[in-house]
Amino acid sequence: MSDIIFLPTDLANRRTEFLEAARKGQARLRDKDGTSLVMLPESRLRLLETLSKWWEAYMKLEQLLRRKDLPKAGELGELAWLRTFDRDDLTEFLGELNDALVAASADEDTAILDECVAAWRNTARQLEDPLRRSVLLGEHRPGHYVEVTEPDEQG
Repeated sequence: MSDIIFLPTDLANRRTEFLEAARKGQARLRDKDGTSLVMLPESRLRLLETLSKWWEAYMKLEQLLRRKDLPKAGELGELAWLRTFDRDDLTEFLGELNDALVAASADEDTAILDECVAAWRNTARQLEDPLRRSVLLGEHRPGHYVEVTEPDEQG
């Protein structure tokens, strides 16, 4: 982060220096009325927006899970896709989300966060289907399975 504060006149006289500071992370500009403006790469802004959104969602879910009853879809808001999960699953999601957020913040890259959320969303979609839900969560006994032999040449 640069300690240099540019002035509006610097945009004409020191434009290259201002843009270089922005490319490196951020360039501060003090407007005539004293307002401090910051220019930074769009990718950095998107990172900060994504992290902020998911930290907010994390805190909301954490608060909802402190209650005795499971949160309703309306309370979950944009996390309503989590409604298919029980309390243990929601707690596990919260832990994985926290780990992904910490890693994404440290790495300054949301790839691990995107992977985490996509995997949980995919699982939620699978659990919405009653047949898939019964297969995924149902009881599995050895008698449910049979040994398969290689097909012979005739089919």
